[in-house]
Amino acid sequence: MKKILSLALVAMLAIGAQAQDKEQKPDNKPVFTTIKQNPITSVKDQNRSGTCWDYSTLSFFEAEILKATGRDMDLCESFVANKTYMERAIQVVRYHGDCQFAQGGSAEDVLATLKTHGICPEDAMPFPGSLYGDSLNNFNEFFSVLEPYVAAVAKSSSKKISNQWKVGLQGILDAYLGECPKEFTYEGKKYTPKSFVESLGLNLDDYVSITSYTHHPFYTTFAVEVQDNWRFPQSYNLPMDEMMAVIDNAIEQGYTVAWGGDVSEEGFTRTGLAYAIDTKATESLAGSDMAKWLKMTAAKKKNLIDSLGCTVPEIVPTQEMRQERFDNWELTDDHGMLIYGVAKDQNGREYYMVKNSWGETGDYKGTWYMTKAFIAANTMDFLINKNAIPKQIRKKLGI
Repeated sequence: MKKILSLALVAMLAIGAQAQDKEQKPDNKPVFTTIKQNPITSVKDQNRSGTCWDYSTLSFFEAEILKATGRDMDLCESFVANKTYMERAIQVVRYHGDCQFAQGGSAEDVLATLKTHGICPEDAMPFPGSLYGDSLNNFNEFFSVLEPYVAAVAKSSSKKISNQWKVGLQGILDAYLGECPKEFTYEGKKYTPKSFVESLGLNLDDYVSITSYTHHPFYTTFAVEVQDNWRFPQSYNLPMDEMMAVIDNAIEQGYTVAWGGDVSEEGFTRTGLAYAIDTKATESLAGSDMAKWLKMTAAKKKNLIDSLGCTVPEIVPTQEMRQERFDNWELTDDHGMLIYGVAKDQNGREYYMVKNSWGETGDYKGTWYMTKAFIAANTMDFLINKNAIPKQIRKKLGI
């Protein structure tokens, strides 16, 4: 009898464990099959700093080096930040403070740094955060010192200012980011930052920016009107379907894409997924009306979206939708990431594989699976090797 009871208890525990496992792994959780995955370098962590533009674009150039030479490089984000914040401060002072000084930036800042100043490997400067006793970047104190300093100079009532403000600012930058080396040794050879970038196998004239909006003519260039595009870089303007064709062709040909766009949408999760959610269709699936959906807390919306998983309804992005959302401030310039592959789920829906810079977080250790609809709807602009653009589109652009 005891043996029978023991066997029954074991069976009940097994059934309970299976039920719990089934509950923890809902049927709607996507199961991915990789279609194309291009080589990338390791996932980094920007931590508490607004430097996604820096991390994502250096990841892009590291992938370009991998493709061109096979070398696995770790380029220094602190070098780029040090040079960029000085140059941005100079612009703010020239404008007497009538422009923004902030942590954010664009892919153009990294490209401009490589062209003007060069680059160094990660270990040629102090590890991020180490100068002030942190294990990773933490810009809270740094920018609480830096921003008022720049504002004080830019808004000065003096009729003439000296160049000494740059000396002081450089001291702050070096104190928190580290001093940029004038010379260093890498793999037994001495380099300057400029000679090092020349050794990486890159042609820095090969890189162009792509966007898609109707308030400028297609197949021309313009500077996308967002504050972090403070250098006013020119982007080639394509219709949305051709913009997406560029991304697809790049991945197919073995290239990656330095993507900038909006991740503030409800469909972008912290677990590693991003969907262009059709809220009208989603709230009807919940058995509620739109008013109820809009009143839901963010947590309840998240629970509903998570329960729907890969069956969540998505919008079909249009050119008109992109323009309307840009003009009414819904489509914002939030984050930079690296697109490096394509996958599909068990229902055949296709996703881009996207490298983030938040460390190995989420369900996929630092990779986000972002649907093609999400990327089409939420792309601000992206940097790409011009050789990754389909020939017929390059011909239209004259490049």
